[in-house]
Amino acid sequence: MTDDADAPAGEWGARTRALHTGWTGDSATGARAPPIYQTTSYAFPDADTAADLYALDREGDVYTRISNPTTRVLEERLADLEAGVDAVATASGMAALDTATSLLARTGDNVVASADMYGGTSAYLAHMGSRRGVEVRTVDTTDYAAYEDAVDEDTAFVHVETVANPSLVTPDFGRIAEIAHDRAVPLVVDNTFATPALCNPIDHGADIVWNSTTKWIHGAGTTVGGVLVDGGTFPWDHPDADYPELSGENPAFGIDFSERFGERAFAQVARHRGVRTLGNPQSPFDAWQTLQGLSTLPIRMEKHCENARVVAEHLRDHPEVAWVTYPGFEDHPTHDAAAEYLDGFGGMVVFGLDEGFAAGKRVCEEVELVSFLANIGDARSLIIHPASTTHAQLSEAEQAAAGVSPDLLRLSVGIEDPGDIVADLDRAIAEATR
Repeated sequence: MTDDADAPAGEWGARTRALHTGWTGDSATGARAPPIYQTTSYAFPDADTAADLYALDREGDVYTRISNPTTRVLEERLADLEAGVDAVATASGMAALDTATSLLARTGDNVVASADMYGGTSAYLAHMGSRRGVEVRTVDTTDYAAYEDAVDEDTAFVHVETVANPSLVTPDFGRIAEIAHDRAVPLVVDNTFATPALCNPIDHGADIVWNSTTKWIHGAGTTVGGVLVDGGTFPWDHPDADYPELSGENPAFGIDFSERFGERAFAQVARHRGVRTLGNPQSPFDAWQTLQGLSTLPIRMEKHCENARVVAEHLRDHPEVAWVTYPGFEDHPTHDAAAEYLDGFGGMVVFGLDEGFAAGKRVCEEVELVSFLANIGDARSLIIHPASTTHAQLSEAEQAAAGVSPDLLRLSVGIEDPGDIVADLDRAIAEATR
């Protein structure tokens, strides 16, 4: 993302686009900020227009479960920031993943996923996907030969995370995209940990990007949401691709979405066959709240990255800390990939204490400034012990495959004064290990 303050409209930098894309003001009232269109439905000017809207012969608002003017501002802004062509905002990040999976995968298909992933994603693919007859094939995140072996004619999509939760591993997107595309399979990327402020996976071969907007995009810990961004580059009508929802006569609408909507086909299917049917759109109020946070995302991410480095370097020298994982350290196993694909190393630090599992849990109980809760990406610093919480539903082997060791502590570094964060951690570690 460019930060060129002198760029003309259409080539604005990230900070400008985070504030202006999708809304230029209300010409009727002069209001500069986007309002909340708190309505369930929209009046039709005539019967023919109503018929065209329902037949998808024209675009417009019919019912807020499908689309809404406030939510559309958020969608347009995030699509622009993610270098996509269109987007659909959902009620949560998991709703975005469920929508994508429901549309791309059918009984008998498989999803090839990097082993380093959020516990909720792993549980969804393993337990909800399996109920639908979709197999999950997990592969070592950086074993590219394993991706080649796992992807076959029944693969619905390949899934990776920009910065894995919680191992902080960054894969080689370009390489994985080539492997997937050689088999006419899309690459789906969870960009939650990096956000569009640090990485645009679509620029590196991703076809679909999803985020939990609950995290850094919103940034205040008050609003749950998600988004699916369509990269607009995948050839859904490729002869080796098998996506009946997108190419050929759609089973519900009788139209060919790839033909009707072109590069925006996936986003339109996500809207009309996904959230319209599943009932999981982001509400106008939540979208409006998310827009407030999005307006400062690029600036906040700079401070998150700056503070995370300070905290990581401090913990690395702490006598009670056994190890620290931070993508900005040159000895991190995927530091080179992170340096190539990210515009900063993010706001996450992972570490473990010499005294292991019990001491890790105790640190979470002893922090005062840092909050012990199951979230990340807040402006406030947050900590959790994944092995006993977010990844507890996984077996020890599954935890290990996801990069979760028994002693691991996941720290989402906020934008407080870094000295205050460090002092609170020092005190909590001292209490946990005495």
